Amino acid sequence: MKNKLTYIIDDDKLTVKLMSILISKNDFCEEIESFYEAQDAISKLKQNVGNNGILPDAILLDLNMPVMDGWQFLDEFISLMIEKNIHIFIMTSSIDPADIEMAKKYKVVKDYIMKPITTQKLDVLCKLIGDLN
Repeated sequence: MKNKLTYIIDDDKLTVKLMSILISKNDFCEEIESFYEAQDAISKLKQNVGNNGILPDAILLDLNMPVMDGWQFLDEFISLMIEKNIHIFIMTSSIDPADIEMAKKYKVVKDYIMKPITTQKLDVLCKLIGDLN
């Protein structure tokens, strides 16, 4: 299943650019919206909470960011009471076992993926999203 809209939330502009290119090249989704600060993504989600048609189908979330980190984003996201089934994937360079275990505590997190993103990892995400829908 192809996603319509995917959010990339990562403070590293080079990572966002590379992920965007790879996602576009592999036809993962129709549209990508990038956020360099998680707070901006939360604000956009709050604006559109009642309109499932313009909410993302998937979110690729980095953990280590200034201002609002990935964990804080997840806590805020859960409090929004969004009815749409949005697939959140943690995309991080963290190999800390504590982070991996913490991610499992969030029901909204569908998978924990180590950077860098690859074509093979995107294929797995596509299959996982198809299985979840």
